[in-house]
Amino acid sequence: MQNSIIDTIGFHAGEIILYPGKPGPKDKLYRVREGLVRLQSVDEEGNALTLRFARPGEYFGEEVLSGDERTYFAEAVTRTRVDIVSPEELTPEETVKLARHLVNALTQTYRTIQRLSGQRLKNRIAATLLELSNTPIAFRESSGRVGVRATHDEIASAVGSVRETVTKVIGELSREGYIKSGYGKLVLENIRGLEDLAQQAA
Repeated sequence: MQNSIIDTIGFHAGEIILYPGKPGPKDKLYRVREGLVRLQSVDEEGNALTLRFARPGEYFGEEVLSGDERTYFAEAVTRTRVDIVSPEELTPEETVKLARHLVNALTQTYRTIQRLSGQRLKNRIAATLLELSNTPIAFRESSGRVGVRATHDEIASAVGSVRETVTKVIGELSREGYIKSGYGKLVLENIRGLEDLAQQAA
């Protein structure tokens, strides 16, 4: 085990890893070893917005480095194992990796903001499905088609909308042959078409 890793903890799907609030004395930096972590903010009315996903090798809980208040929940999307990392014990190589991660996370945040402000819901859903197809919730059918295990609520949180509206658009994408919708999963039938949609502005 690397000197910077204090412990490795497992979480079940749906389990909350971190809650909003000021970092406490026991808080550390976290790195995903296996699985997928969703960073999500929830307003007073219960509306959720996915800020980003942390994949294996990526960090979260970076506010421990600055002492800034945490404004999100960190939730295990799948069965997940997380390394608890001591920032003080990071090697120079790990520090460089952390810096690269922070740049990538910032880029992902910019991309999310651009989608919310500059794309129609249909295009945002297409982009989100493509992004999720490269995470641990993706699967491959016997036909070779790639799919993602995600509910309409989870898609709504990722695209900044509500489930009812997302369900209507998913139905539209299904009728047009872009995806095939099943219980708790979506199969990407037309990757090229989804890519075209994802690149379109409003």
